[in-house]
Amino acid sequence: MAAGKIQTYEDFVKVHGVLLAASGLPQPLHRPLFEKLSAETFDGGDFFQVDPAEDGRQRRLILTSETMAAESDVFLVDHAWTFRLSDARKQLYEVPGLAERMASLMCVDIDLNSDAEDLDNSGGGLDENSSKLNILEIVEGEIRKEKEKGEISVKWLELEELDMDDSMMLSLDLPSKVPNLLALSLFGNKLKNMETLAPEIIKFKHLKALWLNNNPILQNSDDHMADTICQGCPGLEIYNSHFTSNFGEWALGFCGGIYCKENPGFPHQTDYPLRSVTFLDLSNRCIHNLINKAFSPAEMPSLSHLNLRGNPLEQNSVVELLELLKGFAFLKALEVDIPGPLGESAIEILESLPNLSLLNGFNASKILESGKHVIDSMLQPRLPEWTSEEPLTDRVINAMWLYLMTYRLADEEKIDETSVWYVMDELGSALRHSDEPNFRASPFLYLPDGKLASAVSFSVLWPTQNVQKGDECTRDFLLGIGEEKQRSARLTAWFHTPQNYFVEQYEKYKQKLRLTSFVSPPMKPSKTNSLLRNDGRALRVYTDIPQVEELLTRPEFSITTDPKDADIVWTGMQVDADMKAAAGLTDQQYINQFPFEACLVMKHHLAETVQKAHGSPAWFQPTYNLETQLTHLIGDYNVRKRDGLDNLWILKPWNMARTIDTTITSNLSGIIRLMETGPKICQKYIEHPALFKGKKFDIRYVVLVRCMDPLEIFVCDVFWVRLANNQYSLDKHSFSEYETHFTVMNYRGRLNHMNTPEFVREFEQEHQVKWLDIHLRVKRMIRSVFESAAVVHPEMQSSKSRAMYGVDVMLDCQFQPKLLEVTYCPDCTRACKYDMEAIFGGGEIVKCCDFYNYVFGCLFLNETTHTSPL
Repeated sequence: MAAGKIQTYEDFVKVHGVLLAASGLPQPLHRPLFEKLSAETFDGGDFFQVDPAEDGRQRRLILTSETMAAESDVFLVDHAWTFRLSDARKQLYEVPGLAERMASLMCVDIDLNSDAEDLDNSGGGLDENSSKLNILEIVEGEIRKEKEKGEISVKWLELEELDMDDSMMLSLDLPSKVPNLLALSLFGNKLKNMETLAPEIIKFKHLKALWLNNNPILQNSDDHMADTICQGCPGLEIYNSHFTSNFGEWALGFCGGIYCKENPGFPHQTDYPLRSVTFLDLSNRCIHNLINKAFSPAEMPSLSHLNLRGNPLEQNSVVELLELLKGFAFLKALEVDIPGPLGESAIEILESLPNLSLLNGFNASKILESGKHVIDSMLQPRLPEWTSEEPLTDRVINAMWLYLMTYRLADEEKIDETSVWYVMDELGSALRHSDEPNFRASPFLYLPDGKLASAVSFSVLWPTQNVQKGDECTRDFLLGIGEEKQRSARLTAWFHTPQNYFVEQYEKYKQKLRLTSFVSPPMKPSKTNSLLRNDGRALRVYTDIPQVEELLTRPEFSITTDPKDADIVWTGMQVDADMKAAAGLTDQQYINQFPFEACLVMKHHLAETVQKAHGSPAWFQPTYNLETQLTHLIGDYNVRKRDGLDNLWILKPWNMARTIDTTITSNLSGIIRLMETGPKICQKYIEHPALFKGKKFDIRYVVLVRCMDPLEIFVCDVFWVRLANNQYSLDKHSFSEYETHFTVMNYRGRLNHMNTPEFVREFEQEHQVKWLDIHLRVKRMIRSVFESAAVVHPEMQSSKSRAMYGVDVMLDCQFQPKLLEVTYCPDCTRACKYDMEAIFGGGEIVKCCDFYNYVFGCLFLNETTHTSPL
């Protein structure tokens, strides 16, 4: 980037042109941004205020100025915390005040139950006699008010949260005092005994609604109590906020705003009170059967808005329900679970009910235009959960995924391997999500000296719509991400999306895998022959791998520096048509790559290949390509959570080595948010691996492939173990400890090389197992992996391909092999550095200097020295 201190607006634009374009900031706001950056003007507090929301568990940003036009101003937002993911916990521990500030910003610094505990500890302030007197005064006061209005008796009585127990309830003798009750609420008292309460309740022969919510009696009784009360009160339509099977005109009138304390109705209505109902909220009423005389177009001809969310309606078919709703000629807005009682598709619902203009709060025409099958405007936000014993650091780590944003640094030469995560300050973090936002926030790197080394990160905030005083300021958390990129599923990171939809999709996917059975390719005779020349001339080898150039010393091969002259091209680069043309390669040369080998060496393609061939074999952990299978992953996660199973997952980039950008987490929001740093697979973590002296390990096997059809593969007799440095732990604090959960120490950490025969002897002794049994299982698994590729991708076959692959394997606690990954042109430094004793075949010493000699001998001369056919 250009050097020199930024002094003028022209300098600013020259240095920051690409950054300004990437931010999306409108051009007229570039100069105001420059002026505010130069003067370090943080004036957001003059235009906005941060208010509590969700009972103090969130915050929201409110405009305090009279008005603000779209694209009229830009504001600087500071970054309160910037970090690499692996450093998050360390920084929270070590940076003074950071954990406290983040806990306050994320609303996790006050225990949720503190107020309730204070009330519990206060004792209430009233003794039993005072409480009874207070309740009796309420009853007598209600009776007096009704007489003053000229009513014969009380029809609606609310005795809520009065600490009333069973004896107090009986002493009131309510059936004698208010015999014509239609609605009785005893919400939030201390009623416990069904045998005491039920006989008293069923004395109310006209009762339409009874609320016993938040009483101990509901924990101490089963369905028998509900049956007893419903049988004793045959006219009861609402019990504990749910509709009974007898629901009718009164229950619908209550939900439609007709009946209330001021207008409780009469035991036997004769007119048509529901004719005026236009809005009807039946959500979460536990309705099993909606086909009812009262719920009909004849009774509610004016109905225009209906909410059916949260009702099973399992006694009605989709066809019956759609036919019923079609009869409401003026029904314009419908709220319903999707998938749910009306089916799995918003589009199919709209096609069946063409008069609808709104479905779940969304414009019907937009739904049809976008092709969205699952839509929901009533998503509840995910709010952080914690226990009073959890330290602030743990609370912040759990909650941070609701607030984090990310970017990746780059200059002219390279892009950073790991992303930077950041939390905007209190003002920026109060911006909540909206699908129709009125603001936009983007990260921006300010380079005051014109160099990346001087960079200071901010976010820039500007209005995208006209905003008025008192309006909430929002942004789109998934800006630019539509349904083609799984927008609805990705909203699960911040909201409680419909679990039943994801579980249903996962169950279908699981069934598909379960029904997949592998068909082995037919046996065929070998196609490969030795390339050894009859005239004794050496095979010319071009390579860009120093170890091959140094250690391939057999007289049958000679090294050439010109790829055009080579018989064999052995390269660490991908050989495609462009590379072939640039290097002058021909189709007659042998290449150490197979066509379409990405089906093995790219993690998402490997998973797809294995699943297409085998479904879900025991040797392959459940794996999801987050770019296409997020819905299935969320369903799997929810099923595991429901069933109390382990929910620890590992996220791996499609095509990165050395565990770069690899994360272990059980946080669903974190899993989804990590998609923002690049395409990944999400794989079920092997939480109980076999351990060696308490440490995690994996094994690198070297596999040589001569031919894919018929399959000719060999495993090198030399393999090596890779050990973690720390004792294995499932403590959540350890998940960011590289040397606890990862084994590749060639590039970071302390490399702890152990001779393979020594490892095998000590492992057999520690676990009382035979390594030969494990080795045979591993060999069968490796064969199955390559058979998968041969069957699913027959186009891999090429007579001019010979290749070496690294296959990484882990053992679970039952010593069963688990495939981790397959690597093209693997790093074989250990095989080239250490002499090793072969585990099988008489314990012969395999010289490190001969590693590539016998690899090339197997692949190109049809030898089997120090290799075993699979």
